[in-house]
Amino acid sequence: MAEQGGTSGQKRGYAGTWPPRTTARSGYMPLRPTLWPQLVETLRRWARAEAGAGRLLPWVPVAFGTGIAVYFAADHEPVLAVAAVVAIGLGVIAVLLRRRKLFPVAVMIAAVAAGFAAATWKTARVAHGVLARPMFSVSLTGFVETRDIRERTDRFVLRVVTMESARGATRLERVRLSVRKGTAPAVGSFVELKARLLPPLAPLRPGSYDFGRDMFFAGIGASGFVMGSIRTAQAPDGGGLRLRYAALMQGLRDTIDGRIRTTLEGDKRAIATALLTGRRDAISPPVNDAMFVSGLGHVLSISGYHMAVVAGVVFFAVRALLALFPTLTVGYAIKKWSAAAALAAAAFYLLLSGAEVATQRSFFMTAVVLIAVMVDRRAITFRTLAVAALIVLTLAPEALVHPSFQMSFAATLGLVALVQIGMPRLFATPDHAAAARVALWGGREITMLLLASLVAGLATTPYAAFHFHRVTPYGVLANLAAMPVVSVLVMPAGLLGLVAMPFGFDGVFWAMMGVGIDWMIAVTQWVAALPGAVGRIPAFGIGPLVAASLGIILLGLLRTPLRWSGAVLVLLAAVWAARAPQPDILVSADGRHVAVRGGDGRLHLMHAARGTRNAFLLREWLAADADVRTATDASLTAGVSCDDDGCVTRAADGALIAQALKPEALADDCERAALIVTLRPAPASCAASVLDAERLRRQGALALRRSKDGFVVEAVRPAGINRPWSPSTAGDGEATTLIPSPRAATPAAIDATPSEADLQADE
Repeated sequence: MAEQGGTSGQKRGYAGTWPPRTTARSGYMPLRPTLWPQLVETLRRWARAEAGAGRLLPWVPVAFGTGIAVYFAADHEPVLAVAAVVAIGLGVIAVLLRRRKLFPVAVMIAAVAAGFAAATWKTARVAHGVLARPMFSVSLTGFVETRDIRERTDRFVLRVVTMESARGATRLERVRLSVRKGTAPAVGSFVELKARLLPPLAPLRPGSYDFGRDMFFAGIGASGFVMGSIRTAQAPDGGGLRLRYAALMQGLRDTIDGRIRTTLEGDKRAIATALLTGRRDAISPPVNDAMFVSGLGHVLSISGYHMAVVAGVVFFAVRALLALFPTLTVGYAIKKWSAAAALAAAAFYLLLSGAEVATQRSFFMTAVVLIAVMVDRRAITFRTLAVAALIVLTLAPEALVHPSFQMSFAATLGLVALVQIGMPRLFATPDHAAAARVALWGGREITMLLLASLVAGLATTPYAAFHFHRVTPYGVLANLAAMPVVSVLVMPAGLLGLVAMPFGFDGVFWAMMGVGIDWMIAVTQWVAALPGAVGRIPAFGIGPLVAASLGIILLGLLRTPLRWSGAVLVLLAAVWAARAPQPDILVSADGRHVAVRGGDGRLHLMHAARGTRNAFLLREWLAADADVRTATDASLTAGVSCDDDGCVTRAADGALIAQALKPEALADDCERAALIVTLRPAPASCAASVLDAERLRRQGALALRRSKDGFVVEAVRPAGINRPWSPSTAGDGEATTLIPSPRAATPAAIDATPSEADLQADE
């Protein structure tokens, strides 16, 4: 037996390895690493399974999106010709390697280059003038392209035909203007007006969302408000087919809103209009905030859910109607006819709702699913999601950096993974008596809804935390309570109202919508009032978001146990985000708002004595600091001493931070303060570190962190950054990222003055 066992050991390659021998030098007894080869072989087997046939396509949009992300991370605009030539060359190489082992790698590299080139081309295609300085009393003529009815004001986009100003300016193609409520001109009209124009809103702090980038890709070069009256004039031409189409759709939206107004009012009317036409600016702030706090804010933005409900209702309604005729059922593919009707309804819904990027993404995803039904292919697959993502990113590469795209595709990826991995196993044993009874009483549907809400909520959490600095602890509860009513009652009633509107029988359907919306509002307000419903998350950098995104992708796309590496990445991203350092000082771009972190760990506001607080700015700062206080909270100015000359307050380390409004204040502040923020020129002999108007003009809002060597500065526009939506200004090349420690000594404590109160929010 021993000999036989030895022979077997020799065949397996283990002969002479037991007992282990001692090495001559150290006496160490090495164990045969039998576990390591098995682990390596297992990993290779899993990798081969992941690289199998049909597994490459879902990763192509990931690589394509990576190229777009690289484009947006560039310091200056790439050369389009070079980007295009590189992308074409790498694509040709990938085709030539299609029968080689390196083909998947070549495809991924080519996709990255293609994404980079697509983003570069889109920017070159939409390039237009962007206002760099405020302008007063500008005479404008042009066509009204869009109009938004908001709660307190109206807003419209003007396609500029002529622009006159005494100061001269960059030629602008479109501007977005605010007017008094009820005075916005009709879409398609040609108007003359005077306006005050402002540059597109830059990020309010380093790392915050860039609204100016969105305006650039929308073709808007400035915002502002109308001064005086708006006069309708004779147009020099008809405005073009596109403008006539916009006027037609806007008229249809106004008609629908007017019909809804005859039955509903207040927030019910605003939400019903938002669900059908995409206009959601008239919802009151308390209800709007409750929607987002409870996790139901996605209902207000027309996305994949709404498009799926519209297509689904039309699909099943048409199929049920056709099924009433046996001849059609037996002799024709009524399922495909129903899918075609659903596709037409989804296309109409896309046009009616304004065709925003999020809605386009939803339509393309729905269209791919319906086309798959019409060609007898499986509809809900990762390939479907991949094709939809490629279409959206090709047409609108800028969508990648928008929270709507990120949250929509993260949620959809999670749901598709749930359908393909988890759903088939749900109630997989119908012969089991208990499972059969649960399924009979709707247990399957309730469980699927619960799992879908949980998966979608978890998948979108990193993006909600990054962009909005909050999480929704009770999101699953709110969705479970409200979404069935929205799906079964609110949206179907709205569609029936649209169908019945030409015949004059739509009132009853708007009333049915109102009943469902009442329930949805009640759920949001109840959930938002629960303890801990407002989950604040301090701002963190792009690194944790990228890591979390990669983790979600791995969890969704991988099929072997390698997918759990994604869970590890998500966990590491959460730890990374939680350890992100917070700024000690925030300075607004105009220098009029300075927030200093005090000894209590919270921000305290120094604000110019003249003028009102910028409530929008303060809300962003407080939200990014996970601070639940409001812009009018008295504690914001606790420990801050202000007079007509400026303000001073004490930082967490005891150093004095000053905001100097007048030259008289600079002499004293230069001797006592560690840092001064001023719009006046500081004396050359000033011992304190100084942030002046010139630096703020060049670099925008600043965030400072105290270090042993001074203040580390992070700017909205760092030196060397020059993009079309954020052009650099003259002389911004040598701004430092470190302000050395000043020579000034720290004085004794100062007294606090009462806070500002009853100030009007300036948004």
